[in-house]
Amino acid sequence: MNLTALQLKTSENFSKNLHKLIKNIQKTDDNTLILAPELFLSGYAYERLPEAVEIGLKALKRLKKLSFNKIIAITLTTKEDDKYFNTLHILYNGEIVHKQSKHKLFVMNDERKHFTPGDKNDISIIEIEGIKIAALICFELRFPELWEKIKGADIILVPAMWGLLRKDNFETLTKALAVANQCFVLASDSANDNMARSSAVISPFGNVTMNDKAKLISKEIDLKEIKKMRRYLNVGIE
Repeated sequence: MNLTALQLKTSENFSKNLHKLIKNIQKTDDNTLILAPELFLSGYAYERLPEAVEIGLKALKRLKKLSFNKIIAITLTTKEDDKYFNTLHILYNGEIVHKQSKHKLFVMNDERKHFTPGDKNDISIIEIEGIKIAALICFELRFPELWEKIKGADIILVPAMWGLLRKDNFETLTKALAVANQCFVLASDSANDNMARSSAVISPFGNVTMNDKAKLISKEIDLKEIKKMRRYLNVGIE
């Protein structure tokens, strides 16, 4: 299968962002897992949260149609009752097959003031066509306790809006996640000027496919590499 990380700039025009998202997803082949940067459609538009929810709902309708023979993962601003969440959606064959809201909210950008933490129990491994998939959303990457919850995944998704000043941290942690779990990691970071970029496909051995200038970072992978790595260096991951 193919893994594709989108590395795109988020503008203040939510509708244009959605158009850009769809255009780039349409460039990918069937049998591709596609990951968008964290909150790509709206960014952290705290003063426009109702609009962010609205564009997210519109996007889901479009993405369901695009998800036949593709897996699409995207984080959106969502609302339940009077609370807002930063929620990852995974879509496949016209359906939303998994949702999890960000549990560890970032301190330095006031995320805790505007969003509600998601349920930690939703951070889990799901299966799509026999492939075990899990996700950590941006800041969650820094918490070893959450790595344990997704131990055994074949592919770990990391959607992010990770700052440029901490670029090396992002690259170090995503590579370590792949090596420690002997799995593939698909990381998608924003391409905005103050963001790290560093979107990548990382193999169980730690080989990194990365291009900070590209809008799509794609790699054809062989899932057999996971079993080979876990058999070659058995650290108890099944």
